[in-house]
Amino acid sequence: MFDRADLVIIGGGCMGASVAYHLAQRGVKNIILLEREKFLGMGSTRAAAGGVRYQFSTRVNVQLSLYALDVLQRFQDLFGVSAGYKPIGYLFLLSNANDARAFQCNLAMQQSLGVPDARWVSVAEIARLAPRVNLDSIIGGTFCPRDGLADPNTITQGFAARAKECGARIETEVTVTGIRRDARGVAAVQTNRGEIATRTVVCCAGAWSAEIGKMIGVEIPIAPVRRQFFITSPLSEIPRTHPFVIDFSTSFYFHPEGDALLVGMSNPVETPGYKLTIDEAFREKMLEHAVYRLPLLADTQIAHEVVGLYEVTPDAHPILGEAQAAPGFYIAAGFSGHGFMHSPATGKVMSEIILDGKSSTVDVSMLDLERFAEGRPIREVNVI
Repeated sequence: MFDRADLVIIGGGCMGASVAYHLAQRGVKNIILLEREKFLGMGSTRAAAGGVRYQFSTRVNVQLSLYALDVLQRFQDLFGVSAGYKPIGYLFLLSNANDARAFQCNLAMQQSLGVPDARWVSVAEIARLAPRVNLDSIIGGTFCPRDGLADPNTITQGFAARAKECGARIETEVTVTGIRRDARGVAAVQTNRGEIATRTVVCCAGAWSAEIGKMIGVEIPIAPVRRQFFITSPLSEIPRTHPFVIDFSTSFYFHPEGDALLVGMSNPVETPGYKLTIDEAFREKMLEHAVYRLPLLADTQIAHEVVGLYEVTPDAHPILGEAQAAPGFYIAAGFSGHGFMHSPATGKVMSEIILDGKSSTVDVSMLDLERFAEGRPIREVNVI
């Protein structure tokens, strides 16, 4: 198939495509992106709910969002295709005083970094923003009108097409079977279609990244965790401009999806594993929460169900950078549910780390792999 490359990217979802584009755009010519499926974006990218937001609890995640959402808003001009960005806003519903205080502190941090229009909302304002929602037990919330939705597939294909225009090579239906190393570090990537000699590998394998790490003797603390959601039958009562609503204490959420609603919730007792079948017992619990918080769902049907995998790290932050134990082996994975929205920024900072030695667009030095062994986790609490 090929015998050498300057750089090999493992994983053809939105993250791998973004990294390929940003490196090719910087002038790296001999890039090969490997995807084991027939098409790009068939892993976690395929099952992304499409949310994009500024509202996080750590500075680094807010900064990644500031860069990424700016790109998404200008995607048509930059890549010739719309990202499908819809600024409907994220509306977080809070039901206890501790969460309210934490979110108000987060708001102050977000506003200090320049997040546009993020604000505290009273129960009365929530009722105006989401009049069909049952607000029993809700004491307030936060809202940012420029949070919203975008299209994971279009963005992945946009990055990939431009990467190829810049000289990158994208190969699908190629399975990585091993990574060979020598005294200098990475030496080659082994696949079902032959070996590729290279000194640089970027792991963008998402929930499968720990398996890739084992191939070169690097422990990557990323666990695959099942998440599922469903699409309702058409529902005219909810306008297409309705905010993306999240009941934070239960993680129940919904947002407009075409002429229907996308409805989901995370399972607090889900165990790690490559489980890609619907958990029918949890579906019943999710429906119970859904009908309580949004009563009109009692009169709708489930039209379609989706299951995918979060790539979860111990602190819900990604791993970005080179593994010290394996020179030439870089990781861009572990986003714990917010990888798609941060993919434009991740490609940018990874290109800087690989080519310049450090990131300058956003300082992500604290997101190194070694933080876990050295006791430097950075906890992101605003994940669902």
